Amino acid sequence: MRKLRLFSAALPLILLASCAPKHYQLVGVERTRIIVDSRYDNQPDQAAADFMAPYKRVNDSIMAPVMGRVAHNMHAQRPESDLSNLLSDILVWASKDYNEQPVLGVYNMGGIRADLTKGDVTYEDLLSVAPFENKICFVTLSGEQLMQLFRDIAARGGEGVSKGCELVITKADIGGELVSARLHGQEIDPKADYRIVTINYLLEGNDGLYTFPLGKDKVAPEDASNNSRFLIMNYFRDKMLRGEVVDAQVEGRIKVKR
Repeated sequence: MRKLRLFSAALPLILLASCAPKHYQLVGVERTRIIVDSRYDNQPDQAAADFMAPYKRVNDSIMAPVMGRVAHNMHAQRPESDLSNLLSDILVWASKDYNEQPVLGVYNMGGIRADLTKGDVTYEDLLSVAPFENKICFVTLSGEQLMQLFRDIAARGGEGVSKGCELVITKADIGGELVSARLHGQEIDPKADYRIVTINYLLEGNDGLYTFPLGKDKVAPEDASNNSRFLIMNYFRDKMLRGEVVDAQVEGRIKVKR
């Protein structure tokens, strides 16, 4: 019995020792690349295809409907691009449904996550362009604040701005400076108020646009229907009903001083 008692007393120590941290040492790293390309389509897995078929039908029924047509390939890039111009203009276009009449729309380049390809544009295409839960919003900036916003945009090397905005900056890369700014052919009045439409992500001062939170009379609807992707879809559908193709061009809204 004495031996059994001694073993019983030692058992917790044995268990603790077995749970003590182990000291391992890395002796090497090996890796391989698996390239997933069209070669995998040559021998499809029928069982996997059958399993996915009902889900694919549901997905396609949501993603495949055509929202409209685009006149040419569109891509977002600084300091100005056709796609960023289009999205900024769409924010201004959508403002009428909120009883707003903004003089400027601002859409950030970082929020544009895909290109548009000439021809039919589907729900999936527009979802890829604007995948985030960003919602339309409105804010009033003084002329002085608006000039500071333009300096923010210049420092970013350019962002999406709507028609009528004319900025000259020193360079397209991050860290540029504002040389001049005009809006709808007019110099900026430092004492005047300017109504701006943008997205709530920027209204919070993100993406280096630090001036937006300083504005007043903010309107930021929270319902999902105010998501920028739905406003973009509404614009495309409206154009399609009118028999029009969506188009936008680079037109000198942001110029780089050489």
